[in-house]
Amino acid sequence: MSDHASDFVLQAISFDTLEGWKDDDPSGLFEVMRSCRRQITDVKPYRTGSLRLSSEDLLPLLAAAEDFTPSSPASARAFFETHCRPFLIRRTDGNSGFVTAFYEPDIDVSERPDEIFRFPFYRRPDDLIDLDDANRPEGLELDKAYVFGRLHEGHVTAYPDRRAIDQGFLEGRGLEIAWAKSKVDVFFVHVQGAARLRYEDGRIGRITYAAKAGHVFSAIGKLLIERGEIDRAEISMQAIRAWLARNPERVDEVLWHNRSYIFFREAPVADPEAGPIAAAKVPLLAGRALAVDRMIHTFGFPFFIRAESLTHLDQGRPFRRLMLALDTGSAIVGPARGDIFTGSGDMAGESAGTVRNDADFVILIPNAAAGRFD
Repeated sequence: MSDHASDFVLQAISFDTLEGWKDDDPSGLFEVMRSCRRQITDVKPYRTGSLRLSSEDLLPLLAAAEDFTPSSPASARAFFETHCRPFLIRRTDGNSGFVTAFYEPDIDVSERPDEIFRFPFYRRPDDLIDLDDANRPEGLELDKAYVFGRLHEGHVTAYPDRRAIDQGFLEGRGLEIAWAKSKVDVFFVHVQGAARLRYEDGRIGRITYAAKAGHVFSAIGKLLIERGEIDRAEISMQAIRAWLARNPERVDEVLWHNRSYIFFREAPVADPEAGPIAAAKVPLLAGRALAVDRMIHTFGFPFFIRAESLTHLDQGRPFRRLMLALDTGSAIVGPARGDIFTGSGDMAGESAGTVRNDADFVILIPNAAAGRFD
């Protein structure tokens, strides 16, 4: 066992003791792994997290996957058994890991605003800059969560928040990609980080995360629980949407509680049925893509997730799947914290909205790098 951070340790285990491993079929991961290899070798390596597992550590596994086509679920599992060693991520506070889920919404939009389509998706403004220790302004220097700010007339300040932008801060700058019918729909696309846009003429577009206004993400579900509006045991995306629909006069107040605001870029739609391209710059595979804390973990690494209480994604069976770390998110914080991508469209949203489950996280580390963690 090696200690790599104060709040978790990695515990070497065996595939034989990995409950659910022998029932999984990770065959679908190989095409995604080939895409990850092209991204690393042809574009640029992924950022290395604090666990110090790098793209270079990952490349032997990806190279072996390049020409491998599994003939059966057993052969797919045998590939990972041959090339990796499993390590359980154990939090030192004794708590288990935790998973939620996300999806790609389908949103009806117009390329021009009117009385119905009134709520825009914005591109990244040109006065939004990346912050680091060198340019972080006074007042934000103690909060490293602020990674974006506003450069205006030579001065760097915090960027206006959700309320200011909703009230028109960005109007007239030509940043709108498209307009939606519902402010709540736009908000939840911000939470998900991507969407398929369905235009009135039948065209399908795609938007994905480009940047944020810099403010810390504040969950409105937590706010509604604390106010006694929704019972903690009942919280879900569906429950939050239902509450907002019942309380239209309070929508702004609740949404503005989350000061974080997301900007988007238009993404190519080579295949509308393929998953969105997210932080790892490869298409997300439904049910097999995992968002992780990129400050700790590095994109492309395999994780086996076991969530015994999560049963609705696998027809009543406990969720036990090998996944690839391909995305991240403001709310995904910690070594054993993940967000499962359930796919695109309303059905995927129904599946994602109620996932809030304890889970075991096992990271598969390629053999050459695994020796550093004994």
